[in-house]
Amino acid sequence: MTLFRSLPSGALTALAAILALVAGCSNLPSVNPLNWWSGKAGPKMAELQEFKQTAPLRPLWQSAVGASGEAVLFPALAAGHVFAADQAGSVTRIDAESGRVAWRASAGRKLTGGVGADASLVVVGTGEGEVVAMEAADGNVRWRARVSSEVLAAPEVAGDLVVVRSADNRIFGLDSRDGKRRWVYQRAAQSLAIRTPAGLVVSRGNAYAGFPGGKLVSVSLGNGGLRWEATVAVPRGATELERVADVVGLPWISERDACAVAFQGRVACFDLASGNAHWGRELSSVSGIGADGRHLYVSDDRGNVHALDRNSGTSVWKQDRLAYRNPGVPLALGAEVVVG
Repeated sequence: MTLFRSLPSGALTALAAILALVAGCSNLPSVNPLNWWSGKAGPKMAELQEFKQTAPLRPLWQSAVGASGEAVLFPALAAGHVFAADQAGSVTRIDAESGRVAWRASAGRKLTGGVGADASLVVVGTGEGEVVAMEAADGNVRWRARVSSEVLAAPEVAGDLVVVRSADNRIFGLDSRDGKRRWVYQRAAQSLAIRTPAGLVVSRGNAYAGFPGGKLVSVSLGNGGLRWEATVAVPRGATELERVADVVGLPWISERDACAVAFQGRVACFDLASGNAHWGRELSSVSGIGADGRHLYVSDDRGNVHALDRNSGTSVWKQDRLAYRNPGVPLALGAEVVVG
């Protein structure tokens, strides 16, 4: 993995660390998944343009952490350290400023989901539904727990609770001290869904997650109860393939908004407290959304990158020079928007 520094340093350095790590580990496609079954070659990718670097980025450090293979293993940044994992089960703690490896330990299992972390705990998941919690200080295993299905996304560590999403549309609240189950939230499984590491976001005492069928939910961390459910997109079409309308990627959460995007659907923002709709517009993505103080950024399923006004959804600009080149989730980095 490679870390880049954008001058000036400080908080932006930490953000650049996660950007570089995620860009190196992500293998999510952004072409239309329905073409995977069609046998069609698909449209031609846009020709690469001559690129002259204008942003002041320079390598700060790099560290080998192993291969992700078929898994999508996102690193975590906590307490000044980067926690990264590979598919074989190795978990590494790296100093975010110097790149020095503090420890490397084995979870003892092949990994499919991770990494979640705070200052004291590091959590990863396996394809057999096992959740492994390790001490952030030294990598020793604190506990192991079992959920109902494979873990494809990074767990969230929220104080005394570890929140884990399984591939069968369940969210588990586990005690961070011993892994015992406190609650579980579940939804009916869809007959056909996009297989992506759809995770969740923890904020203000709730977990926010998108689901197949175009739904976005807010779930209480206290008891797993549903706070609200909102419709990002409504499935449409005559066949099961045409009716796939899964919310993809992580929802974006601000002080007042919860925003999400769906494949073959829409991008939409809702009131964080009530789930009432602020706005929505047609746009299909298989990667997810990014944001800053003014805009939402979305890579659509044709590879175009869009900037939308956060308050209204109005289009601000569209970049089509990456068409069908699989850009991932855009990340606002200072005055720049970066995609991998």
